[in-house]
Amino acid sequence: MAKAVFLDYFGTILQEYGPDMQQMIARCAANSSADEGKLFTWWTKNLQNLEIASYGDNFITEEEICLKLLTMAEKEFGLRDDLAELRQIVISGWMYAPIFTDVKTFLEQCGRPVYIVTNNSDKYVRVCLKRNDLHVNGIICGDMVRSYKPNKEIFEKALEVAGVDAADAVYIGDSPVSDVEGARNAGITPILLDRKGRYDNPGCRRVTNLRDALRSV
Repeated sequence: MAKAVFLDYFGTILQEYGPDMQQMIARCAANSSADEGKLFTWWTKNLQNLEIASYGDNFITEEEICLKLLTMAEKEFGLRDDLAELRQIVISGWMYAPIFTDVKTFLEQCGRPVYIVTNNSDKYVRVCLKRNDLHVNGIICGDMVRSYKPNKEIFEKALEVAGVDAADAVYIGDSPVSDVEGARNAGITPILLDRKGRYDNPGCRRVTNLRDALRSV
């Protein structure tokens, strides 16, 4: 039985393709050579690559990564728009996108200390938690260790904050790389939250909603 539960934020608690993100992608598509589907796939892939590369002395904030992605889109797709304005739309999504409907029930019924482990700054996470009346025991973000998931430093920081050993924690997230691989890097048992059934063989316990995850913590 786990003594602490670590929970991903973006894509696990917060819907990653909420109204703000849809607006940003739609504007980029309207003002570039790429369609919305191609842009979203490109954005997701390159976001992860930049997060992995952002480490130690090379660390940059999520806000800086966002602007860098938009600058890359200018070169790759001929994007012509107000980049600062587009970035602000993305930042708004980190706070105001809808949460998934199973989150509140999970937090209320978990029966274990729950900590959010996220690449996003805690200031955005706190806005989301407050507006949705959600309560957790702590937030661990990449800014604290100048490293993002799947690098192990952020997971090790989570263990330190929670005061537990890796063997006594579980981590729930929606990404096979950032979450599953990252948790394993720190010796934490991962659970993949695969809401859309996209991953047939993740190599760990897989659930399709947070209610099912309650049985594994």
